[in-house]
Amino acid sequence: MIVEQIYTDNAYRNFNYLIACPQTGEALAIDPLEAELCLNTARDRGWEITQVLNTHEHSDHIGGNEAVIKATGAKLLAHVKAKDKIANIDIGLSAGDVIKVGKTVELESLDTPGHTLSHICLLSHTDPPVLFSGDTLFNAGAGNCHHGGHPSHLYETFATQLAKLPEETRVYPGHDYIANNLRFTLDREPDNGKAGQLLDQVKAQDPHRALVTTLGLEKEINAFFRLHSPTVIARLREAFPDMSEKPEAREVFLKLRELRNKW
Repeated sequence: MIVEQIYTDNAYRNFNYLIACPQTGEALAIDPLEAELCLNTARDRGWEITQVLNTHEHSDHIGGNEAVIKATGAKLLAHVKAKDKIANIDIGLSAGDVIKVGKTVELESLDTPGHTLSHICLLSHTDPPVLFSGDTLFNAGAGNCHHGGHPSHLYETFATQLAKLPEETRVYPGHDYIANNLRFTLDREPDNGKAGQLLDQVKAQDPHRALVTTLGLEKEINAFFRLHSPTVIARLREAFPDMSEKPEAREVFLKLRELRNKW
């Protein structure tokens, strides 16, 4: 499996992706907002885009669909419940469905509500696994729930699905927000030395050659996985004095998401 991460260099700092089969040159385009950039990249690599997949319905993820499909004849895949939100879906995806690209690539659909209620992530059947996380999980952060989502669903997605993936799983998100997300982690957990070291490393990185984290690293530097950290809890209790001394993980996550909305 070949992964081409394409930084769009727009105001939203989107990543688009091409996933190619090395044997056949067939490719899947994930959230190809910048259609010409994706088409030109595929052409330069000698690949044929045969499928387009949207992780969710927001305009900065579906805006390039029409142009890419017109140029390639690709099939459009998205969450089965997004058919009234994304035009002209050819294949609706549910949890456990497998998308094949060429002869060698298999990607499993994960039903991951939270950022929106019809959001999917993709998990590759490779060693190590690769997670294309859309706007659910960012490097060092979590998606917001402002436009069609719900934080309780996002917590369940993190707790029951993402946290259980192998530690070596590589994380490819929908946006480059890592530096600001690390600053939020350090605001909530100032003694997180790993997050501080990583911020020094990435704050001036070229997003065209972005750091790729693993789930194991995320658990060290992402506040939304740090739900049992004594520092995180103590700092939250300063902001929310009505919290219990030993809050449940769900409460910590929801309070973090509430703070992040205004941070």
